[in-house]
Amino acid sequence: MRPQRLDGRKPKGPHPTHALSTTFVRSVTRAGRYCDGNGLYLEVKPSGTRSWIQRVVVRGRRRELGLGGFPLVSLKEARAVALANRKAARAGGDPLADRRRVEGVPTFAEAAERVWAGKHAGWRHPRHARDWLASLQRHAFPRIGAMAVRDVSSADVLETLRRVWHLRPETARRLRQRINAVMEWAVAMQYRTDNPCDRIGPVLGPQQDVVRHMPALHHSKVSAAIRTIRASGATQSVKLAFEFLVLTATRSGEVRGAAWTEIDLPGRVWTIPAARTKAKREHRVPLCRRGVQILDAARALDGGRGTLVFPSRYGKPIGETRLSRLLKQHEIAAVPHGFRSSFRDWAAEATNHPREVIEAALGHVVSNRTEAAYARSDLFDRRRQLMNEWSAYLEGGQAELFPPAG
Repeated sequence: MRPQRLDGRKPKGPHPTHALSTTFVRSVTRAGRYCDGNGLYLEVKPSGTRSWIQRVVVRGRRRELGLGGFPLVSLKEARAVALANRKAARAGGDPLADRRRVEGVPTFAEAAERVWAGKHAGWRHPRHARDWLASLQRHAFPRIGAMAVRDVSSADVLETLRRVWHLRPETARRLRQRINAVMEWAVAMQYRTDNPCDRIGPVLGPQQDVVRHMPALHHSKVSAAIRTIRASGATQSVKLAFEFLVLTATRSGEVRGAAWTEIDLPGRVWTIPAARTKAKREHRVPLCRRGVQILDAARALDGGRGTLVFPSRYGKPIGETRLSRLLKQHEIAAVPHGFRSSFRDWAAEATNHPREVIEAALGHVVSNRTEAAYARSDLFDRRRQLMNEWSAYLEGGQAELFPPAG
């Protein structure tokens, strides 16, 4: 049996087929490469070790694949693998890439963590980043976390979701979206060819959940809530932040993260940058007289030396649950976001301002594309009048105070 030429080129003559025998493979001692056919070679090292090598052309490029050592991989097994690889390559596949995918397929938990790592930096709120992975850890990992991502079936996904589908509908919907994102990643990375989430909708069936709106006060009680918080034992920064939130009808995160660089006191404008708004669009907020007074009081707390308008005791943003806990302590049946609803109801019921002005005051984006194409103005002057009326309404409120914190 001739070894391959030392210059690396194949021996001259016709390509052999099944040129080797088990006896030869077991007994050969001379170092070199010995061709069997279908690109399969027995490589014998000077040390005497024997291993199988296959040369195959993959998409126009010559590749060498290691098929294992003899006698762990027999001549018959090496031939079968070599033939399968050659067929795959001729069909346009890549046997080496296929093998790497099989050997390196992550578990569902590992895939989820990779998806999270790639996505969470672009999410607007850190809490969403925490919740995204935590929901999978709580509800999906115990069932499918240890499974290879290629082995997760529709039945596995159904079993994971079925436990919460009717019991906690909103959690289940988010869980389904997150599992789907992991599976889409697996398909894109060629760890699998299909997404098992595509076929589960009809089997899960409809959810009979009731829409629950965020707790909010009737607008006639908002004034009492402000006066109750003013008289509370909370820090001055927290009390000012709460009243500013109500007066401006903005979101809690926007107020807690407000910076002095966003405030134009002479012009009485607070400009929230696009990066800090839900709509990812800059939002100008007109400031009423009371709003300016609140900002003056906030600046006096630290002489305007800090970056944040309403910092916590340690100079960081007020905690995201601080305002909610303060309301609960005083038995005020609302959450911070609910005061936007109170403002919306008041504007619709007690004023003649157009809907477009009210929605613009809340920072809402026009959902109709045709309408949005023509709605270029932010109606700022008309919104200033609306917010001044809201402030005057709150100052004149005479509702009974809420009970003090126990």
